[in-house]
Amino acid sequence: MSLNEDVNLLGRTLGTVLSEQEGPDFLELVERVRALVRQARSGGDDTPLRELLAGADAHTAENLVRAFTLYFQLVNLAEEYERVRVLQSSPGPRPQSLGRALIELKEMGLSAEDTESLIERVDLGLTFTAHPTEMRRRTVRGHLVDVAQDISSLTPAAVERIAAHIEALWSTPELRRLKPTVQDEAKGGLSYVSVIAQALPALQQGLRRAFMDVYGRETAAKLPISFSSWMGGDRDGNPFVTPEATREALELHRERARELLLGGIIGAYADLSQEGLEDDQDAYRRELRLLHNAVRDGEQVDLLPRLEALDARLRQDGQGRSADLLLTPLLTHARVFGQHLVSLDVREHSGLTGAAVAALLKEAGVEADYLALPEHARLELLTHELRSRRPLWPAGVPLPDDLERAVGPIREVARAAVLVGPRAFGRYVVSMSESVSDVLEPLILAREVGFAILPVPLFETLDDLERAPAVMWELLGLPEYRAVLGGGVQEIMLGYSDSNKDAGFLAANWALHEAQRDISDVCRKAGVPWRFFHGRGTSIGRGGGPAGRAILGQPAGTIDAGLRITEQGEALADKYSHPVLAQRNLEQALYGLLLVAARPADSLPDTWVEALGRASKASAAAYRRLVEDERFIPLFGEVTPINEIARLNIASRPVRRPGPPSLGSLRAIPWVMSWTQNRANLPGWYGLREGLAEIGPELAGEMYRNWPFFRSVLDNAQMSLAKSDLLIFEEYTRLVQPGERGTVELAAALEQAYRDTVKAVEGVVGEELLSTEPRLKRSIELRNPYIDPIHRLQVELLRRSRQVEGGVEQMPADLERPLLLSVQGISAGVRNTG
Repeated sequence: MSLNEDVNLLGRTLGTVLSEQEGPDFLELVERVRALVRQARSGGDDTPLRELLAGADAHTAENLVRAFTLYFQLVNLAEEYERVRVLQSSPGPRPQSLGRALIELKEMGLSAEDTESLIERVDLGLTFTAHPTEMRRRTVRGHLVDVAQDISSLTPAAVERIAAHIEALWSTPELRRLKPTVQDEAKGGLSYVSVIAQALPALQQGLRRAFMDVYGRETAAKLPISFSSWMGGDRDGNPFVTPEATREALELHRERARELLLGGIIGAYADLSQEGLEDDQDAYRRELRLLHNAVRDGEQVDLLPRLEALDARLRQDGQGRSADLLLTPLLTHARVFGQHLVSLDVREHSGLTGAAVAALLKEAGVEADYLALPEHARLELLTHELRSRRPLWPAGVPLPDDLERAVGPIREVARAAVLVGPRAFGRYVVSMSESVSDVLEPLILAREVGFAILPVPLFETLDDLERAPAVMWELLGLPEYRAVLGGGVQEIMLGYSDSNKDAGFLAANWALHEAQRDISDVCRKAGVPWRFFHGRGTSIGRGGGPAGRAILGQPAGTIDAGLRITEQGEALADKYSHPVLAQRNLEQALYGLLLVAARPADSLPDTWVEALGRASKASAAAYRRLVEDERFIPLFGEVTPINEIARLNIASRPVRRPGPPSLGSLRAIPWVMSWTQNRANLPGWYGLREGLAEIGPELAGEMYRNWPFFRSVLDNAQMSLAKSDLLIFEEYTRLVQPGERGTVELAAALEQAYRDTVKAVEGVVGEELLSTEPRLKRSIELRNPYIDPIHRLQVELLRRSRQVEGGVEQMPADLERPLLLSVQGISAGVRNTG
C-alpha cells in the first residue's frame, strides 16, 4: 500500500461512518463544502461557500468541523505510518544516523579512543515539559493509536477494526470537560516512555555495530541520552503545582519505572536460560531473581552495576550474542530510566523565589526587608548565609503556608532521592533570571531541608540574554557558589519564547547565538564544564523546527557536556508515537549532537558577524514598531481567536502570567497559537525582510551557503512562511469591525510584509520556498484544500460569538463547542499549536 492508498481507504471509511451516523445528506454536505472550498482556492467565486456556511446552524457547523478534523487526524496517522514504512525499508546507514555520525567523525580525524571519549563526555537530555500543546484527549489518542496499528496490515479484519474505531471516535467528545490536572499532564507525557523504551535498545545495539563497522573493534560506549520532566515540578505561574502535586508526580515516576524494569527483568529471565560456569549453574537467573524481588518491593538497589557485571559475565562465558540481544534491552533501560524513570526538575519564577527568601530572612530575624536591598548587598547577605550551614528556620517547626509552598517541592524531591537515588531530581530552574542573586536564592531554600541542588538560570528576554554572560562571570567567580557546584556541570537555560516576543524572529535567534558563544567563553575561562538547556517549542516562533537541524546549527565550540532540549505538546506524539519514529528522531538528534560537539571553536568572519548584528537591530526595530503601534493590540484581538483560546481546556496553567492583561503577560504558547490559527504565522518571520535588506542578497547568499547557523535560521523561516496562507488570513481580516480603517490598513501592511519577506528569502536561497524539502512542500499543498473549511467555519463562528451580548464570557455552549473544536481542528491540520 502507498500513502495515497492509505489516505483513500481511511477517507472512504470515514465517509461510510458519517453517512451511517449522520445520514447521507450530511455526507453530501461535507462533499459540497469540500468542492466549494476547492473552487474558492482556485480563484473562483466564493459567494456560494460563504452563504452555505452563514446559513449553517450551530449543530451542523460543529459536525462539519468534527468531520474535517477527524479526517486530518487520520491523514496524520497515514503520514506517520508512511514514515515508518520508508524507514523500515531503507538499507544501509541512513543520513543523520549513528552510523553516519561515526563515519563523519572518523573523516574529521577522530580515533576510536577520541570518539569514545566524546560519547562519554556529552549527554542529550530530552525534557518533557508542562506546556501541553497536545490538544487531543487521551481517549481520542487511544483510538488513533489502535487505528495506526492496523494500517500496516489492512486485512479485511483490520479494515473492520479501523471502521469500528472511527465509528467510536465520531461519537467520542473531542473537548475536555474540565481542565487537565497536573497529574493528567504527567500521565500524558509519560505515556510515550514505553514507546521510547522500545527504541533505545535498538539504538544501543546500532551504536555497537556501527563502531565495529567504522573502527574495527568492540566498544563499551553507552548511549549518551537521558530524560527529564517538568510535569509536576514546573511552578512558574501555575498555582496547581503544589508540593502535593510534586509528590504525586514523583510517585508516578517510581511506579512506571518499576513496571518497566519488572517487565525487562522477567523478559531477560525467560531468555537467559543457559547455564553459567560449572561451579555456578544458575548464576544468570539467580541474579535476575534477586533484582526482580528488590525492584518489586520498592527497595533502592544497585541495579546498574549488578546488570553490568552480569553482562560482563555473559561475555566472559562466550555468550556475546545473548548479552547483545537478550540482556541489552534491560541494561539500556536500567542505564537510562533506572528506578526514577525521568528526572524531575523544579522550576520557579525568580520573583517568587526571591519573595520566599525575603520572608524566610525576615522570620529568622536576619533581614527585615531583603527585597529593598541593592544587588551588591543581597549578594553579601546571601554569600554570608551560604558560608554557614545552619538553617534559618528551627528544626521541627512547621513553615508558614507561603514558605511551605516554596520549600515543599524541594523537600519532596529530596525524599524521592532517598527512595530511588539522586537521579529522581534534576535541576532547579530559575525563570526570568536577571541577576546573580536570583541564582543563589534557591540554595538558601534548599538548605532548609538539607538537600543539595544545582540552580539553572533561565535567561528569557532579549535584555536578559544580553546580560547573561556578565551574570555568569560574576556567579562563577563566587567561591561560595563554586563550592556548591563542585565538579558538576553548570547548566544554562535559554528561552526562545519571550525573546521572540520581545524582538521578533531574527533578532531573537541572533541574541541566542551570541549568548551561547559568550557564555561558553565565560565557562571556558572559569574552568567549568557547561551545558545549554534550550527551551524550544514546536512552532518556528518558539525555536521549533527539526531537532537535528537545530542542533547542527548551534555555534561551534558551544557544546561541552552536551545539551538539553524541551519536548513539548504534539512534538511528543509526532516523534514518539511509534518505536521506529522514536528511534529515528533520537538518532537524528544524537547525530547532530556528536558532530557539533566535535567541532572546535572557530572565529566567524567579521563581515558575517557585523552584518548579522546590523540585521538584528533593523529587524528588531521593525518588529517593535509593529507591536507598539496603537492599532496592533486591537488587530490582534480581532483577527485571532486569542480570547477564545483562553477558554480552551488544554493546560492546567492560565494563558497569562499574573498581572494586568498585556502582550508582556501573555504566555508564548497562546501568542504563537493565535497566529497559527489564522495562518499569518507572524512570530516565525516578521522583521526578517528588514534584516535581509540590511545584509544584502549577495552577502546573505554567501552566509546561507557556508554558515550552518544562518542556514538553519532561513530554512526554519521558509517552513514558517510556507505554512502561512494569505488567502486564509484575509478571511480573518474580515472580522475587523466596520469603521476601524486604521486596523484594516495595518492588516494590509502585514500581508505586504509577508509577500516581501517571501521574495527576500527566495532571493537569498536561490529557489522557491521549500524546494529542497519537496515532501513537506507537497504535504502542505495537499492539506490546504481540506483545512480551508475549518478556517472558514472558524471565521463564521467567531463572527457569531462576537455578536453575543456579554462577549466571550457569555458565549452559549452550542456556539462555544464548535468554535473550540475548530481551534483543535486547525491544529491537527497545520500540526503546530505552540
